[in-house]
Amino acid sequence: MSTGAITWHADGPIAQIRLNRPERSNALDAAMVDTLHQVCREIERADGLRAVILSGAGKAFCAGGDIDAWSDLDAETFSRRWLRDGHDTFDALARLRLPVIAVLNGHALGGGLELASCADYRIAEAHVKLGQPETGLGVIPGWSGTQRAVRRFGAQAVRRMVVMGEVFSAGDALKLGIVDKVVETGQGLATAQDLATAISARAPRATELAKMMVNAAEGEERERVLDALAGAAAFAAPDLEEGTRAFREKRTPDFSKGDKT
Repeated sequence: MSTGAITWHADGPIAQIRLNRPERSNALDAAMVDTLHQVCREIERADGLRAVILSGAGKAFCAGGDIDAWSDLDAETFSRRWLRDGHDTFDALARLRLPVIAVLNGHALGGGLELASCADYRIAEAHVKLGQPETGLGVIPGWSGTQRAVRRFGAQAVRRMVVMGEVFSAGDALKLGIVDKVVETGQGLATAQDLATAISARAPRATELAKMMVNAAEGEERERVLDALAGAAAFAAPDLEEGTRAFREKRTPDFSKGDKT
């Protein structure tokens, strides 16, 4: 399990990821981005997990990218390391085989909202604010805050945040489809736990495949989904056993054994 500014542990079939830098409102620095990527890899490979809950320690969910971590970078390093590494990490989270529930227990701004957009379901506590204020700082949303966010929230909602600078309340975000549920302050984790428990009772393989298909329809990972599904079908066919056996025995394979026509 990971320690430090990003932690995770298994709570039965539920993986709990927590941003653990409350003194900086859980703002992400480069080390946290790298750690989160590693956490996604560990969860992807872990057995027995059925759902993931993502939350922030303290009174914030995530204030976005730590301005001290990127504001002094030169343009090349900013693009090559900060933006690309962030994209790799956020893609890994969005493409986890398990359903991900984000608990917005505090404000989700900039990269924090981009992080939340990677989840399959977003629960916002009633007091939170959501927005993408980057253009007010002279930059644009860099971790798919215009691309994935548009696919998941709709272009007009994102336009209002990114171009117009609007900051939404939890209630407004619910109406716009940016969050899926609003609960009273302090009830986010308990609500997420109930939902994750319900997900855990569903057929795991069917749930995983259904998430992959929805992602593909959304354009999230169409090529990987097609490769994975086709590869799994080929792997389950009798041709594989004959082909690998023939390879080991240094003979020509006889694939007629797998022909059921």
